[in-house]
Parts: sequence; structure tokens; C-alpha cells
Amino acid sequence: MAVAWVHAQFMRLKEHIVHIAILTFEGFNELDSLIALGILNRVKKPDWKVSIACPSEEVRSMNGVVLKAQATLEDASRADAVIVGSGMLTREVVADAALMARIRLDPARQLLAAQCSGTLVLAKLGLLADVPACTDLTTKPWVEEAGVRTLDQPFVAHGNVATAGGCLASQYLATWVIARLEGVNAARAAMHYVAPVGEKETYVDRAMRNIAPYLDVSVPA
Repeated sequence: MAVAWVHAQFMRLKEHIVHIAILTFEGFNELDSLIALGILNRVKKPDWKVSIACPSEEVRSMNGVVLKAQATLEDASRADAVIVGSGMLTREVVADAALMARIRLDPARQLLAAQCSGTLVLAKLGLLADVPACTDLTTKPWVEEAGVRTLDQPFVAHGNVATAGGCLASQYLATWVIARLEGVNAARAAMHYVAPVGEKETYVDRAMRNIAPYLDVSVPA
């Protein structure tokens, strides 16, 4: 009986799909959600899944791009990692009590990351208590008003919670998530793939330099 139970547990773990959900709301910033989506999907494994998670079947970006949801906010609550994207309507999102009640995140069992005004969502959910965070310059006063100290840097992480400021800092969130879930080599490979030709080592080194202080493993030069 004990052998059968151990085998069943092993098979359950073996079959587990690693799911990363990117929360994407109406008025979303394409650079936040889609850069992260593209980099994260450089991990080519059958047990690796990246989804755009939305509060409705479709959302329209700040520039009129319409995306169909691949997952719900409820799906995100069960994901292994969640990235909260930014957008021009984030203050409306955090003011919507019914919508916010659907976002159930737990840093004890999930990696949580937020981009720009996505940091405001984590702040309003009470997930940034007593730790400083990164955000964009427009959102900075709103995050501070919510009681969170902000940093003048692109990326920071505390345990399982990371935040980034500036649209192109989404690359650091994606690299951090891959490094935490799949390892440093996988993170370097993903960034190397998307980086410009002739500048690949520069991009990889910069990304790893930004996330390395917040990893529990040494990062090779």
C-alpha cells in the first residue's frame, strides 16, 4: 500500500503543469503583458503553460488591441506564478470591489510579480505590507498613498513577491519567474533568444544583474 501511494504521488507531481498567469485588464499596456508572455513562452516544455488571464472574455488595450482571454482570474488563483500587468484603467480596477474580490493570490504558494500600475493592485490587496516596491513614475504617488514605499530602480523582489517599474522592465519580471521556476540557465536562454542580435550578451548580463540579488542561488557570470 505504501509503495502504491508513493508511486501515485510521484505520478501526480510528474504530471503537474506549471502555470503562469498574466493578469490583463481593460486598458492594458501591451508592453507589460505581451513582452512577458513572449519571454516566458521561450521555455519549451510540455508541462509549462503561460496564459493571459482576464476578468472578461475579451479586453481592449490602451491602444485598441483586443485580446481574447486564455484564462480567468479564478484560474490565476490556482497558478504557480502570477504577473499583474499594468494599464491606463488600473485605478478603476482597484476601485471595483467585486473585481478585486476575484483576485485571490497567496505568496506562500505562488510567485507574484507586478508591473508598473500592477504594483498598485498588489498594494491594494495587502500583499506589499512593510516592503518597498518598484512602479512607474505615474503610478508612484498612488502606490505611496496606499502605504507602500517606492524605489528608484527597475526591479526588486522580497521572497516570492517581485515588482518592476517601467514598461521594458517586464523583461526582468519574466526572467525572474523563469529563474525561480526553471533555473538560471533557462532564464539566460530565454533572454538570449529575444535579445537583439549583436547585443545578446549585453541584454542577458543586464537582466541577470538585476535579478541576481533576489535569487537564492549564485548566478554565473
